[in-house]
Amino acid sequence: MALFDRKAPHHLRQTAAVASITAALAAAGIAAATPAAAQPATCTDVDVVVARGTGELLGADPGLGAVVGNPVYHALAQRLSVSHSPYRVEYPASLAEPFSVQQGNRDLVDHVTGAAKACPNQRFILVGYSQGANVVDNSIGVSSVGAKVGGPIAATLPPSVEPRIAAILLFGNPIRGIGRSVTGPYADRTYDTCSADDPVCDPNGKNWNVHVTSYTPKAGEAADFAVARL
Repeated sequence: MALFDRKAPHHLRQTAAVASITAALAAAGIAAATPAAAQPATCTDVDVVVARGTGELLGADPGLGAVVGNPVYHALAQRLSVSHSPYRVEYPASLAEPFSVQQGNRDLVDHVTGAAKACPNQRFILVGYSQGANVVDNSIGVSSVGAKVGGPIAATLPPSVEPRIAAILLFGNPIRGIGRSVTGPYADRTYDTCSADDPVCDPNGKNWNVHVTSYTPKAGEAADFAVARL
């Protein structure tokens, strides 16, 4: 069966997508280590909040995601002259869990809202890959309904937090596949990349390997974008 064959039942298309992503991750030789993301003991200047992709292996420390989260965090660490901390959004990142995106959406909003209250001078960089990009989209009030692994908004960041979101970094953002993008107050702070032929964000995409291998090399470019907005 072809991936996302429109004639196939929806749940079978989703199962095929998970299998393809898992196989591509394995082919790329990405390690399956799953250490917990580091939690800041004290307030830092910048908190990097990452929502990983569907079925994405967490990889090495700090366990934010082998494809995007870890490479982006390390690229940021090399460029930041201020203190920083990582936070991994806690959610299933699964197609088998019907409310996966909503769980991530709530966790991201709860974490950022709580951290903003506890650390009045802290700023945030939000990072989302694949399904994780839907999590970020929903959290800033951009619905991912109708997109692959998307869903309705469960919670949004309050207006009081909005000025403290320095940058949003999105990779393989599924809403791009339905002709949507981040608009509103966050638009000029958003780096949103979709590689050609990526079936998650490119409406005509067919190459799952592109979805898995093309975004890690963009970590430095994304980090530069974020640092320039701090």
